[in-house]
Amino acid sequence: MMITKHLGRLDYATVLRAMQTFTLERGAETPDELWICEHPAVYTLGLSAQPMAGLEDQGIPWVQSNRGGQITYHGPGQVVAYPLLDLARRGYFVKEYVHRLEEAVIKCLNDWGVSGYRVPGAPGVYVNPQEPQSHATWASLQERNPSAQAQARDAERWGTPVSVNFAGLAKIAALGVKVSRHCTYHGLALNVAMDLTPFSAIHPCGYPGLQVTDCLSLGLVLNSDQAGQALADKLGIYLAP
Repeated sequence: MMITKHLGRLDYATVLRAMQTFTLERGAETPDELWICEHPAVYTLGLSAQPMAGLEDQGIPWVQSNRGGQITYHGPGQVVAYPLLDLARRGYFVKEYVHRLEEAVIKCLNDWGVSGYRVPGAPGVYVNPQEPQSHATWASLQERNPSAQAQARDAERWGTPVSVNFAGLAKIAALGVKVSRHCTYHGLALNVAMDLTPFSAIHPCGYPGLQVTDCLSLGLVLNSDQAGQALADKLGIYLAP
């Protein structure tokens, strides 16, 4: 069982404290919950992130968080989903949990006629901003990208690891999770119809130059309520025990 709560627009720090309290106080019989919300403009820093020079100049506050990952931006027009789950009770581990979060977003995009992709080594969901409705395979996208081919050749020649290759894709959904005593909090953020400018002041999720996009830029006309409900429905399916 998972109780879904649509919280509207709430301050990030307020929701963070509420998630921590819920997780700390929950017991073996506490029902899982899914919180859907938006945040006022804020940069959040994961455990691996350091404050970046110039953030204060954006007029946007930043908050140190205890989720995994690097720096990201939240703001109006972005749907944020916080699953508060007992993974032991649901019967899967963190790696599969992340896969299921991504799958829920990919299926939402599929329903809207857009192809979503995973990028090896970079959790989240990505789209082809030039051809969002193309159903090209991940392999074919790599083949079209000369830098990817060069990286692969160099790796084979020198036996070095291949750095993350985004093959021209742009990020549309970011993930950052925390697990405490087998229970999850934090979650994912889907860019729906937002001002993307604040992403230009950071290295999104720690990757310099990573493109970021939203549904509106792909031609999808959705509001946050519509996207939030669709995402909640998919999460209800793909996070099932």
